[in-house]
Amino acid sequence: MSGDPRAPHPAPLPASAAGEGLRKRQPLTLAKLLSLDNPYLVPAFITCILLVGHATFGILEGFDKTLLAIVVSIVIELALGRIFYGKWVHPASAYITGISVGILIRSPAYWPYALCSALSITSKYVLRVKGRHLWNPSNFGISAMLFLAGETVGSLSIQWGNYLWPMLVIWVLGALIIWRLRRFHITATYVVSFIVYALLRSAITGNPWQSEIAPITGPMYQLFIFFMITDPKTTVRSKTGQCVVAFAIASLEMVLRLQQNVYAPYYALFIVGPTALLIEMWLSTRRARTVPTSAV
Repeated sequence: MSGDPRAPHPAPLPASAAGEGLRKRQPLTLAKLLSLDNPYLVPAFITCILLVGHATFGILEGFDKTLLAIVVSIVIELALGRIFYGKWVHPASAYITGISVGILIRSPAYWPYALCSALSITSKYVLRVKGRHLWNPSNFGISAMLFLAGETVGSLSIQWGNYLWPMLVIWVLGALIIWRLRRFHITATYVVSFIVYALLRSAITGNPWQSEIAPITGPMYQLFIFFMITDPKTTVRSKTGQCVVAFAIASLEMVLRLQQNVYAPYYALFIVGPTALLIEMWLSTRRARTVPTSAV
């Protein structure tokens, strides 16, 4: 019985277990929701872009095609994660890829959505150098589909138009999330560069500056600036290097746009991103070889 003085007292909990219990009882705060440890933060935000964009302008051709892209992404992610790593990986990254494909791809057929998702996820496991995949998955898949199946596949090109409130909601949420993830400098560098180049293109081509800046107000660019160019797995490590790469992407996009390439941002990231990673790897290897020599 509990009242018997001879009954053994329960052993105190270890400090780690007690601390874990306290952490579990801590209230959920905005800082925790926007923390690096929340795997559902980015999926929730990208879902917000989809819902706001579709409710405002009907950016989706159909929820069934987007659902197909999401399901294929998750299934292939789980299968390849099991094959390559021997475990079930978290599906959040695959969800982001699938929903990005569903939003950004345009085709009357269903197979491009499935194939694009399959290419995107597979690239993470196959196209690797020194343990790192070189391309942002959705950027790789979408760029490949636009280049190889351009007669069947297009990309979203809708802007928010005169309805500024949806764009402002997405930009405020996106800026807050990216700032919390410590990658706001990448987005800011690209946006400033894009605007400067848009004004320069207007002076070169004679087009109104509003039409040159307008693309960045669309859902496609929201995904591009908040997810593709800030992907931690496919960006260089230094903060300065990340800003330089963002500027280089905007610069190449400027050149491609002057050549009337409507898919300029995808192709610019497709070329610049992996190139920057390979240069970083080469420099790191070179430093590793020279340090022992200089120390002697």
